[in-house]
Amino acid sequence: MARYFKEQDIDEFRECFYLFARSGQINNLDELTVIMRSLGLSPTIQELVSYLKQKNGKMSFADFLDIMHQHSSVENLPDEVIAAFRAADPQNKGTISAKQLRNLLQNWGEGLSVREVDNIFREANVNNNSTVRYADFVKIACAPVPDYY
Repeated sequence: MARYFKEQDIDEFRECFYLFARSGQINNLDELTVIMRSLGLSPTIQELVSYLKQKNGKMSFADFLDIMHQHSSVENLPDEVIAAFRAADPQNKGTISAKQLRNLLQNWGEGLSVREVDNIFREANVNNNSTVRYADFVKIACAPVPDYY
């Protein structure tokens, strides 16, 4: 599985796995759910049940890496975010005002700070008075952070 993930990611997975699977393996649906959601994924209950069944109800860390690889090919965050923007775009323009986008980023869900939004806007070359093509913005915002940061 090392060929699918960076060493840093595997270390993060390992730390989370052993934090919640104290026996050294996942023995139930609750443990798998907490671990995957703690890692920022959002599998459905059906997916979680399926993953646990594939491993006969118990999962070692190696099995868990296999499941993480399998799930990462299913979950596509950029497409899901673009779909959410489209759902809120009745005229189907493909754009959102920078002011609206700032409001969403700061006040919805785990709101970002003004500084965090300013940094994202700078990275995505967004002017506060402009209109933003949300598909382009999502590609930039969801791009992996380069290793040199």
